Amino acid sequence: MSISGIQGQLLEVTVVGCNKLKDTEWISRQDPYVCLEYGSTKFRTRTCTDGGKNPTFQEKFVFTLIEGLREVNAVVWNSNTLTYDDFIGSGKIQLQKVLSQGYDDTAWPLQTKTGRHAGEVRLILHYANARKPETSFAPSAPPYVAPPAPQVSLYSAPPPVTAGPYPSAATAYPATFPYPSYPPNSGAYPTSSYPPPPQPSAYPPQPYPPHSAYPPAPYPPPSGYPPPPQASPYHPPGHYPGLYPPPY
Repeated sequence: MSISGIQGQLLEVTVVGCNKLKDTEWISRQDPYVCLEYGSTKFRTRTCTDGGKNPTFQEKFVFTLIEGLREVNAVVWNSNTLTYDDFIGSGKIQLQKVLSQGYDDTAWPLQTKTGRHAGEVRLILHYANARKPETSFAPSAPPYVAPPAPQVSLYSAPPPVTAGPYPSAATAYPATFPYPSYPPNSGAYPTSSYPPPPQPSAYPPQPYPPHSAYPPAPYPPPSGYPPPPQASPYHPPGHYPGLYPPPY
């Protein structure tokens, strides 16, 4: 991205606060503040009394950019009343991201004079005149865009049927149905050779049960053996012999 042409443009820097600072006080809490330096321009935040290791500032400063200068120096001090202020740590703030994208919210590391870690300082950078991305390479081919597929309406009429090499259904088959309709015509079948079913007789119906040609048998039927002798109801038993067998 091209970030040239920044001479005289404005850069906004907001000092949010510090995190996990090195503690320079043995008894009381330290009172940190932050100094920013860009070229010959210097700014200082207020002192965060008893801020300790995590002070908060929320102060904004505006720098006039210089062509070719791409970093801001940040130094954190501990304010003392009777003696000189104590150096806590310093770091370099790189401006490439904010100049190309227009915005940068980062916690930058701090180091002591011996190179040891001394905590972090959080800054929010804003550059209002950041340009849109510009490519410095050879122009590439435009992205391929597939042609739109033809849309077919779901409610449109079906396409007309073109004449093909096959005959149509109307000419390939007869129009009449090959099977006769129901009921069939009685004249189309031969006369049956079987006799017709019996017709009801004109004579009166015979009684039930039918009369037999033989006389009915007596009831109870006569036994084949002679019955045992029985006393006559008109002749008391005595010395008069009865007739045997008794008359029927």
